Amino acid sequence: MRLVVDLTRCQGYAQCAFLAPDDFTMQGQGEALLYDPEPADERRERVLRAAAACPVQAIVLDRGPARNGDRAAVPAPRRGGSTGDFLRTGRIVVVGASLAGARAAGALRYKGFRGSLTVIGDEAHDPYDRPPLSKQVQEGRVDAGHTGLPRRRAIEADWRLGVAATGLDLAARQVRLADGSSVGFDRLLIATGVRARPWPDPDEAALEGVLVLRTREDADGLARLLAGRPRRVLVIGAGFTGSEVASVCRTLDIPVTVAEAGAAPLVAALGGTIGAIAAEVQRDAGVDLRCGVRVSALEGEGGRLRRARLSDGSTLDVDVAVAALGGIRNVEWLEGSGLASGPWGVACDAGCRALDANGLVTDDVFVAGDVARAPQPAFGYQFLALEHWGNAVAQAEVAAHNMLSDQAHRWPHLEVPVFWSTQFGHEIKSVGVPNIADEVVVTQGSVPDRRFVAAYGRRGRLVGAVTVDHSTWLDFYKGQIERAAPFPPRWRTVDQPAALEPEPAGFPTHPSPTQDATVVLTGHDPDERRATLLPP
Repeated sequence: MRLVVDLTRCQGYAQCAFLAPDDFTMQGQGEALLYDPEPADERRERVLRAAAACPVQAIVLDRGPARNGDRAAVPAPRRGGSTGDFLRTGRIVVVGASLAGARAAGALRYKGFRGSLTVIGDEAHDPYDRPPLSKQVQEGRVDAGHTGLPRRRAIEADWRLGVAATGLDLAARQVRLADGSSVGFDRLLIATGVRARPWPDPDEAALEGVLVLRTREDADGLARLLAGRPRRVLVIGAGFTGSEVASVCRTLDIPVTVAEAGAAPLVAALGGTIGAIAAEVQRDAGVDLRCGVRVSALEGEGGRLRRARLSDGSTLDVDVAVAALGGIRNVEWLEGSGLASGPWGVACDAGCRALDANGLVTDDVFVAGDVARAPQPAFGYQFLALEHWGNAVAQAEVAAHNMLSDQAHRWPHLEVPVFWSTQFGHEIKSVGVPNIADEVVVTQGSVPDRRFVAAYGRRGRLVGAVTVDHSTWLDFYKGQIERAAPFPPRWRTVDQPAALEPEPAGFPTHPSPTQDATVVLTGHDPDERRATLLPP
């Protein structure tokens, strides 16, 4: 049995923890949920009761032992869109056996596609869930190999796992693979996601004890190192992954230092004002947090990490260093394909159709998940790449629908982004796009009690909200964002401060290297002019 909790929907009612306490655990003030992705067979009935009792139906689980290659369930009937011939004989290729790729493959079958479906993935595993890798796996609650994604129905497809895509020929409609073969397609979905950014010095990165955290193998390696009780762990970067690793270290009573080049933890996602609160939480938990500090060098003896030198002049004796430096979008295989792809991701329209280098929409190539960079109508039509679990799921559903639909029946991807993080006994949830805001204000709860809601505004409109152990209100703020509610908020809610006093949000002002494309224009007449991407 496999399960996953959609924590974008979970509101901390704790019915699951009451009915199946061996498989669901609430931490902290009762909103930070951890769970076992593969419960033991003898606990199956309890888990099923817990799933049925969830007020928001956030628990997704297998109903039976579905495996790749099994016969798919009877698909839902189609209404409009693709012709019957394509549904029966078309060829669809999904590159990326990720959360987005797997969700899209399942949706294609469910929506009536019975033609050839090929899923290509560079990892040898079936699709698996990544959030537990930095939480349950590191605490020793779950084995890294037991994080497979549940399937409520089998997905009948040709699964090409353990072989990477190396090129795309749009004219010939062929995806080239690392084993020298090619796969033809009529329609293609790109869902290659991101990989962890490695420590930049290759020799230092090769030291035993220096690692990143993205894959099952990474998670298994870190869990083994933490089980060995290192003298001290160094976490390089205080984003969500880095902060979650630091949280696990403190749960295991392992000394940990976090080196963050920015002014505060989570500053790129939540801004400096809320990031300062996150810094207090970390220090209260016993984290040696160093903000405005970089790691100058990692040093080893006999091939093992022994110490780190920091930009503040200090030296740390460490056995483990986790480079939590963000992600690199997996787009190299698209070089020369003619698509608008680069370090920022793969550009697409709101219907997940890829754009080519000239800015023209392609009809048969689609993009979904972390690698997609799409315009967000609710946020000024900015092209945003969102590395969120919920966004990957929602975008995959839209992409699958549009791959089987004509122009008149296609959907736009208008889902308001939601993401979460469990750290230091708190559940942090975000809705909207806080990091485009210029101001923030606490609208509910108490910052000293570490239970509050912060609303984010841009030019007089609400664009995001962050809750700390107050997620019951998340849907309310989502609705306000969808309505373009004014900022500061004008509505009355419970446990509201006497006065709403907005502050600068405090997001970094330096431009991100992944935000803009560099192109050159060639030709003179309109029919000759073309845009060509310049590699970084």
